Amino acid sequence: MRATVLTDNIADGELQGEWGLSIYIEYQNRNILLDTGASDLFLKNAEKLGRKIEDVNYAVLSHAHYDHADGMDAFFCNNKKAKFYLREGSAENCYGKKWIFRRYIGLPKGILETYRERIVYAGGDYTLCPGVSLIPHKTPGLSRIGKKNLMYIRTKNGWEPDDFAHEQSLVFQTEEGLVIFNSCSHGGAANIVREVKKTYPDQEIRALIGGFHIFGRTDAEVRELARDIRDTGVKEIYTGHCTGDRAYQVLKEELGDMVHQLRVGLMIEM
Repeated sequence: MRATVLTDNIADGELQGEWGLSIYIEYQNRNILLDTGASDLFLKNAEKLGRKIEDVNYAVLSHAHYDHADGMDAFFCNNKKAKFYLREGSAENCYGKKWIFRRYIGLPKGILETYRERIVYAGGDYTLCPGVSLIPHKTPGLSRIGKKNLMYIRTKNGWEPDDFAHEQSLVFQTEEGLVIFNSCSHGGAANIVREVKKTYPDQEIRALIGGFHIFGRTDAEVRELARDIRDTGVKEIYTGHCTGDRAYQVLKEELGDMVHQLRVGLMIEM
């Protein structure tokens, strides 16, 4: 398996960055795109890195936020065959709250209807292709995290704290163990590892790759998360995007060489 970061906050040379994430994954003669970032930048970086978007066999959305989905239209215009897999329950209804105001942070408006024939809604533990699965959250009470992070969904009954039912983990089986991708880990990085371990109790977790959404957390909170991650038994983590620079440094202090920084152009091979 080889994963190439097309979009992340950290640029590298002529490869530009943005607030978003997109990763191109090559696995057993299949090409899988995880997220499209916040614009069409993933296309430009993919071309510079020699990754062909038209060759993608499966596209996956980690969760229904703009910084991972705003490039969806660009993907559909450049790839005419691949289905796009969203978690069952994904909708154009995600908002962030600041003071008394709520700002839309969700999917591009109209995208679900415009490309309805190419969108698949994955339910439960979903097999994408041999060796690759989409795993939903299985941790109860995640709406508490949504409320703490001031994230809400708009429902017919009004505003409700986001329980991240639209978020999913992309999991690969490798000879070294399971590799988990979860782009923002809103449900909690350690929770996600435990969810996958519960789903595959007889397999080791090789790595967790993605953002952890802890850029606003205190050092003490980050250190607590680091200890929680260590206790899961995961061997390595690759993190960036919404983890934040300071939080990354604290994770590095706590976890040492098991922590690696995501950046545009980074290639991870396992």
